[in-house]
Amino acid sequence: MEITQRSLKYMVEREVLDEQKLEEVSQRKTYSDTHRPIRERIKGSIKCTVPRLKKTVVSFFPVLYWLPKYSIWDYGMPDLISGISVGIMHLPQGLAYALLASLPPVIGLYTSLYPALIYIFFGTSRHISIGTFTVLSIMVGSVTERLAPDENFFKTNGTNVTEVDTDARDSYRIQVAAATTVLGGLIQVVLGLAKFGFVGTYLSEPLVRAYTTAAAAHAVVAQLKYMFGVSPTRFSGPLALIYTLMDVCSQLPHTHLPTLVVSVVSMVLLIAMKELNYFLNPKLPVPIPGELITIMVATLISSYTGLNSSYQISVVGDIPSGLSSPQVPNVSLFGEVISDAFALAIVGYAISISLGKTFALKHGYKVDSNQELVALGLSNTVGGFFQCYSVCPSMSRSLIQETTGGKTQMAGVASALIVLVTILKLGPLFQDLPKAVLSSIVFVNLKGMFKQHSDVVPLWRSSKIDLVVWIFTWVSTLLLNMDLGLAASIIFALLTVIFRTQMPTYSVLGNIPGTELYLDIETHREAREIPGITIFRSSSTVYFANAELYLEALKEKSGLDISKMIIYKRRQEAKQKRREKRAERRAKRQAKREERRVQRAAKTQSGLMVFSVEEEASHGGQWDGTCSDKEEQSWTKRENGTVFVIPTTPRTPEGQSRWEYLKGGDQDCTSLGWMSELQDGDTTTLGSSTEDTLSHDLERVSLGSLGKWTWDIHSIIIDLSTANFIDTVAIKTMKNIFKDFREIDVDVYIAGCQAPVVDQLELGNFFSESVTKKHLFATVHDAVIYCLNHRGAMSLPRYEPSAESCASTQF
Repeated sequence: MEITQRSLKYMVEREVLDEQKLEEVSQRKTYSDTHRPIRERIKGSIKCTVPRLKKTVVSFFPVLYWLPKYSIWDYGMPDLISGISVGIMHLPQGLAYALLASLPPVIGLYTSLYPALIYIFFGTSRHISIGTFTVLSIMVGSVTERLAPDENFFKTNGTNVTEVDTDARDSYRIQVAAATTVLGGLIQVVLGLAKFGFVGTYLSEPLVRAYTTAAAAHAVVAQLKYMFGVSPTRFSGPLALIYTLMDVCSQLPHTHLPTLVVSVVSMVLLIAMKELNYFLNPKLPVPIPGELITIMVATLISSYTGLNSSYQISVVGDIPSGLSSPQVPNVSLFGEVISDAFALAIVGYAISISLGKTFALKHGYKVDSNQELVALGLSNTVGGFFQCYSVCPSMSRSLIQETTGGKTQMAGVASALIVLVTILKLGPLFQDLPKAVLSSIVFVNLKGMFKQHSDVVPLWRSSKIDLVVWIFTWVSTLLLNMDLGLAASIIFALLTVIFRTQMPTYSVLGNIPGTELYLDIETHREAREIPGITIFRSSSTVYFANAELYLEALKEKSGLDISKMIIYKRRQEAKQKRREKRAERRAKRQAKREERRVQRAAKTQSGLMVFSVEEEASHGGQWDGTCSDKEEQSWTKRENGTVFVIPTTPRTPEGQSRWEYLKGGDQDCTSLGWMSELQDGDTTTLGSSTEDTLSHDLERVSLGSLGKWTWDIHSIIIDLSTANFIDTVAIKTMKNIFKDFREIDVDVYIAGCQAPVVDQLELGNFFSESVTKKHLFATVHDAVIYCLNHRGAMSLPRYEPSAESCASTQF
C-alpha cells in the first residue's frame, strides 16, 4: 500500500478477493479452532490455578485491590472532608425519604448506614454514595401501603373513637419493606453472578429520565398530606395518583394552616440556601448544609414553642437510640412482593450503573457492571436483615462526594460514621421535628427531576422514537403507578427496537466516481449506479422477523418481481417449444411464410424488435417463434419504469437461452407511430392467453423509459456488512434468493460478511455445489469488479429513442 503524506491519499493494488481466496490469504482459523467443545470449555472454566483464584477473589472483593494501595497522605484528608459533607446530607434525606416509604424516620437512618458499609467492600465505583433515593422510596412506599393500609390497624379506645394503631402498622410495614428489600437484593446477586449485568442497558437514558420525572410527581402527591395537614384516602392500582390528587384537592378547604405555614417557611429557607450555594460555589470548599440547618432550626423552634401540643402540628415522634438487632425477614411475604422486588432491583441497578459509569469515565477508571450488580444486591440483602429498605446511589450526594474531593470509598466510611453517631446519640433530639419540614426537603430536592421535562425539546430534534419512549414512560408511570408503569415502559421500549429492526432502511448503492465507496443513490447525488448491477443493502441485520420484508424490498429495489417473471418465463419457454415443434412439422408447407420471416429478420438485425398484442390476432396465434439467428426478443413490465425481458443468446442444442433484463428511467413513449413501418406479418404477441389477470399483466407490452439510457440487469450484490448474525430463517431466505434469481438468469453475490456470519452460513448448510464461497466477496467493490469482468460485455449501456424520435426510428 502506497501512502502520500501531502494529499493523504492511498492506493492499494490487489486481486479481487472472494471468501475462498480471502480465507487462503488470511489463513483464517476454522470454526473448531476458535470454538472449543462445550466439555473443554466447562473443564477450563472450573480449572483452579493460583492466578485465577487470586483474580477471582480480587474481582469479588474490589476493596482488596485499592485498600493496600491507599495513601493516607494523598487521599486521607479529601476523603474525610467529602465523607463528612455526604454524612451531613444523609441525615435529613434519610429522615425525609423514610416518609416517602411510609416507614418510621429512624429506618431512613438505618438505610443510610448498613448498605453503605457493605458497598465499600464489594463496589467498584469510587464516587457514588449508596443510601436512600427518592424513586426507590416511593416504590417501597407503594408496597408498604398496599400490604399494610391504615384501615387494617384500626383500634377503638375507651371513648369509642377509632384510631390507627401506629405501632402495629409501622412494625408490619417494616417487615414488608425488609422482605421486599432482601428479595430484591437476592435477585440482583443472582443476576450479577450469572453475568446479567447488561440488563441495565435495556433501560435507556430517555426511559430512566422519564421514569424518574414521573416518580417525582408521585413523590409530590405523596407529600401533600404532610404539607397541608390533611388526611386523604389511600388509593392503589392504576390511576391511583389521579384519585389521590383529586381527594387532596377536595380536602384543601380543611387545610391545617399552622402546618402549611411551617411548610412554606421551610421551603423558602431551603430554596434560599440552595441559591446561596449556587452563587458561592466557586468560593466555598464545602457547600452550606441547608437541609441540616433547616432541620436543626425547625427542631429547636418546635421543641421550645410546643408546635405539636399547642398547634397540633404532626412531628416525627419517638426515635429510638442505638442499633437494632438483625432479624430474619418474613419469608411468607415473598410471594406477594416478588414483582415489586424485581422492579426495585432493576431500577436501582440502572440508576447505580449509570451514575457509576459517568464518574468512572470522568476520572479514568473502570466500573464492572456485573460486580456492581452483586455489590448492590449484597447491600440490599444484608441491609434487609437490619430493617433497611431498598437503596441505590443518589445523584445529589454522589455529586457532593465527587466535587468535595472524594477519591475512594473511604469517604463512604466517614459518612457512615456521621450517621452512626446520629443513630447512637443524636436521634432522640429530632423527635420534635415537624413532618412538614421533611416533606419540604423532599419537595425542594425534586427540583432537578422536574427540570427533566425539558428533555422533550432536544429529543424532538434528535430522535422522535426516543421522544415517544420518553412520553410513553412518563404517561404510563403517572397513570399505571410505579411498578406497572415500569413494566409497560420496558415492553414498549423493546417493541420500538423490534419495530426498527423489522422496518429498516433498504437502499440501492451506487459508486462514488474515482473511489471504491458505495453509498445510497437516493441520499447522495454523486453516487452512480453501476450499469447491469444492483447493489442492495439493509440498515439492520436479517433475521426471522424481517426476512420476508427483506425479500420483498429486494424485489422492489431491483425492479424484478421474481415470482411473476419465473411464471412468465416458464410460460414463454413452453409456448416457444410448442411453436418450434409446429414449425418443424409445417416447414415444407410454409416456405413462402419462411421467406417473409427471413426478410423481417434482415430488417431488424441491428435494433430491438417489439411486437404488439393487437397484431397477433392477424395471424391467429400461429407464429412459430423464430425471430432471427442473433436474438429472440420480448419483455415484461416494471412498476416504477420498465424491465425488458430479453433472451439475447442463441439457443443451445439443449434448447436453453439466457434472459436479460433492462431497467430504465421514468419517461414514457406513448407514440406508436414508429411501428407503422412494420409489415403485417412482422409482428407477434408475447402471449395471447387472457385466462387470468396475472397473464394479462405479465404479457402486456410496456413502452416506458424510451429516450433514456438503459442497461442489462445481470447481477445483484447483497451487502451484508450490517449483519452481525443470521438465523436459520434468514439463511433459507438467502437460499431462495439465489435459487429464484438463478431461474431468471440473474447472478447473485454477497459482500461484506463478517466472520461469525460466514460461520453461521456454513453451519446452516447454505453452501452447495451451485452456491459456493466464491459467491461471497470481501467487499462490495470486489464483487462489482468480478461482475463487470464476468459479464462485462453485457453491461454496456444502450440508448433507447425518445418520444420525439419514435415515429422515425427503425427497430
